[in-house]
Amino acid sequence: MEHVDIVTLGQLLLVACLVAIVARRIGLPYAVGLVAAGIALRLAGYRSGIALTPELIFTILLPPLIFEAALHLGWPQFRREAPLVLGMAFVGTLLSALIVAAGMHGLAGWGWQASLLFGSLIAATDPVSVIAMMKEQRAEARLRFLMEAESIVNDGAAAVLFALVAASIGGAGNDAGGVALAFVTTAGGGALCGLIVAGALLLVAGRAEDHLVEITLTVLAAYGAFLIAERLHVSGVLATLAAGMLVGNWGRGRSLTQHGGEAMIGFWDFAAFLANSVVFLLIGSSGAAQPLGHYLLPAAIGIVLVLVGRAAAVYPITALFGRTALATDPITRHILFWGGLRGALALALALAAPAALPERDALIGVAFAVVAFSIFVQGLTVPRLLRAAKG
Repeated sequence: MEHVDIVTLGQLLLVACLVAIVARRIGLPYAVGLVAAGIALRLAGYRSGIALTPELIFTILLPPLIFEAALHLGWPQFRREAPLVLGMAFVGTLLSALIVAAGMHGLAGWGWQASLLFGSLIAATDPVSVIAMMKEQRAEARLRFLMEAESIVNDGAAAVLFALVAASIGGAGNDAGGVALAFVTTAGGGALCGLIVAGALLLVAGRAEDHLVEITLTVLAAYGAFLIAERLHVSGVLATLAAGMLVGNWGRGRSLTQHGGEAMIGFWDFAAFLANSVVFLLIGSSGAAQPLGHYLLPAAIGIVLVLVGRAAAVYPITALFGRTALATDPITRHILFWGGLRGALALALALAAPAALPERDALIGVAFAVVAFSIFVQGLTVPRLLRAAKG
């Protein structure tokens, strides 16, 4: 990022605005249009100077995307839907990761280390794509909530799982009980960290009557929760999720003034639009530079396995709630399955794979292929399912 000037950023944002205008007029999902634009820019020889790195995604782009989405997750509905959401996000993520890992080991011939890393990182669904799609299609309220909440929590679960697998590979312990305990403490510690950081900053915000100060404090909550959690080796994603939910449910109307709350929502909508635009443009331009032709067979295997894993994360778990108040209808289950898009977080984790891993290049290439399939094939067809769900 140190080589990026204001002209470069301006060019990318102009492209994003033009894509947004065209996508809305022709009914194309915004994320699909951005990725296509990124590919076109790369093929035309344009180089932005911004590399798609784990640091860029985790440190700069991911916190505002998670925080903005969490602001709109109402606590009463989250508490009501929690068994279903957490079941898909945690149990489903683990099932999906294990299915993909076993398949890549048995069918693609990868070693167990690469297979487990790939299974854990590709289990991360992309809240950016999902939330954007829900907004564009004006999905039914409960379906939209389930998709958004599950995708955000799923991101945190997959990131924690990837970190534990990577640590286990690095010799930090392979005991199953220890890994399970570490998973719980990392996830729970992240959520607790987010609540503490956001709660402290909301107390400060309660003494302010300036909406600019209030917005600044929410920025500190989003980034502070993430960075402090990562420094403490707990989940930054879940910390930002918890911080966003606390600010959205407790801060608005209580600690924040009415004007401050309204201004905050507008600011974070804009921040998410900027981060969203940069993420998908970079996915397109970086994907176009990948030698995907070298990994056609493992990519095809990976795509099929990811779909099978997603099915295992959705259908059996939703079936468990079939006779309860949390039951879902068939079209909702199909949308939850097919709408489990992959995106920026999966690529960030892939790029963060250990350099000494023999299959590292293949792992990154296959991750890009899965994300490309997810965005272009699933991303273009999910809107049809959403329209069917509306009747």
